[in-house]
Amino acid sequence: MGVLLESKNISKYYGGIKAVQNVDMTVGEGEIFGIIGPNGAGKTSFFNVCTGNLQPNGGEIWFDGQKITGLQPAQIARRGIARTFQNIQLFNFMTVLENVKIGFHIHEKTNIFDALIHTKRYREDERMTQERGLKLLENLGLSENADTLAGNLAYGMQRRVEIARALALEPKILLLDEPAAGMNPIETRNLSDFIKTLRDKGHTIIVIEHDMKFVMNLCDRIMVLNFGRKICEGVPEVIKSDKEVNEAYFGKSTTF
Repeated sequence: MGVLLESKNISKYYGGIKAVQNVDMTVGEGEIFGIIGPNGAGKTSFFNVCTGNLQPNGGEIWFDGQKITGLQPAQIARRGIARTFQNIQLFNFMTVLENVKIGFHIHEKTNIFDALIHTKRYREDERMTQERGLKLLENLGLSENADTLAGNLAYGMQRRVEIARALALEPKILLLDEPAAGMNPIETRNLSDFIKTLRDKGHTIIVIEHDMKFVMNLCDRIMVLNFGRKICEGVPEVIKSDKEVNEAYFGKSTTF
């Protein structure tokens, strides 16, 4: 299993606040990798550095053998990194298929002129996104919702559609920022099964979460951050038994 995404000594500061401090990480192809930590641990800041939404104060990000530190989010997305956000960002008055088709824009050749006068290139791109969108929904078990307005879906299904739109970028790695936030236990369990299905289809996935049970049952390996520092990394059994992790989450006298 080759290394797909790697951070080397990454730091991110906001004035005097050290949100991320010298964090090293490696994620292998085909893994579900979890990043956890208490509120304010630096998880989202680290995520944003990996995707180019924030630039680090120190260190490097390497993806698929190339350094991507300093690149803009669109450039990083084109190289094969897609992400979702904590807050669902679907277009509620567009259908599921229309939302997913937006994700294919990065592969389109159409420019503004083509779109205005509906050139042959525009029509070809439209046909391509329609066909590929329907195929993606079929592969993810979402075909029956293709013509449903996204805003009419249950919360858990909206999360799936947002992930589907990210997969329309045809990424090599998918980063999910608190995908189970706001879900009830049934929705959370269904989402976990859905993510495992994506892994079985060949996707590499990184998940930020605060739901400990969700991460422990889902991820192959986990990295724990606390006050911007990495305090532990390993398989779920290692994380559960680590004294510093337990103290960070529950206090000195409590264990998982």
